[in-house]
Amino acid sequence: MAARIMILNGPNLNFLGIREPHIYGSTTLDEIEASCRALADQLGVSMSFHQSNMEGELVSLIQSAHGNADAIIMNPAAYSFTSIALIDALKIFEGVKIEVHISNIHARDELHRHSITSSACTAVICGLGPYGYLAAMLAAVQRLGQLPEAIAPALHGLAAGGKA
Repeated sequence: MAARIMILNGPNLNFLGIREPHIYGSTTLDEIEASCRALADQLGVSMSFHQSNMEGELVSLIQSAHGNADAIIMNPAAYSFTSIALIDALKIFEGVKIEVHISNIHARDELHRHSITSSACTAVICGLGPYGYLAAMLAAVQRLGQLPEAIAPALHGLAAGGKA
């Protein structure tokens, strides 16, 4: 069965391309979704893509992933630094969980430097801009042991065993 990936985006990411382009770039969330869908097709996986400005809605989406997704890729945005509810929901999900940030949060101001939600995740990718979503998709599929044969040789055996 093909891997099922749920991609979640938190508050204000619907304004990517407009909001602080000096930090987040000019790529829109719709463009990120289109790139993710194209990569999902190439990887042979199914994908859903969501954005919400509401913490409770993100919690409900994570809960809905139970039994319906093999991996969650999430950019919690500002909730990264405040949301115990997201941490608790992520801990319930037993699949691969990868947190993504467009900017390098470790090089940001004190308010944007320490993600608490990452403690409930398998991995964290930050600072790669919108390419971080694609890297997360590749990592999730690799962790699930479902990299297509055409891609796996390019990793020179790093994909063996499914874990780092």
